[in-house]
Amino acid sequence: MTNQQPVNIVMVEDDEGHARLIEKNIRRAGISNTIRHFTDGTTALDYLFHAPEGPAINGPALVLLDLNLPDMSGIDILGRIKGHERLKRTPVVVLTTTDDKVEIQRCYDLGCNVYITKPVNYESFADAIRQLGLFLSVMQVPEAGDGD
Repeated sequence: MTNQQPVNIVMVEDDEGHARLIEKNIRRAGISNTIRHFTDGTTALDYLFHAPEGPAINGPALVLLDLNLPDMSGIDILGRIKGHERLKRTPVVVLTTTDDKVEIQRCYDLGCNVYITKPVNYESFADAIRQLGLFLSVMQVPEAGDGD
């Protein structure tokens, strides 16, 4: 058996209602990992890149990323994560209301791992998040890159 470090979930979501719904349904799926919630890109990037307990310094994370944030585009955040040597393998799940095919393609081109369009209907959204939680429960996350 390997000695795996727990994976912190970093949620970048400015809508408090969506954030609560996401966390509640991830918990319902049996995921007990720490969830760090940020409502804007600036503080999320600061945590990701510079916090002593953040993934660039302290290892594995999974990022749940909204594209529509008050201070910057989630696309910019995705590009910064995937362009950073120690974070480039960090799985990023885009959770957004945007279903524009060009935007979806752009996210995959930048390296997002999963793109989920938030359903408008509450029950559909809750169900999608529960399914995401089940996905997270079996997903393997790589360690932060070591400059190889």
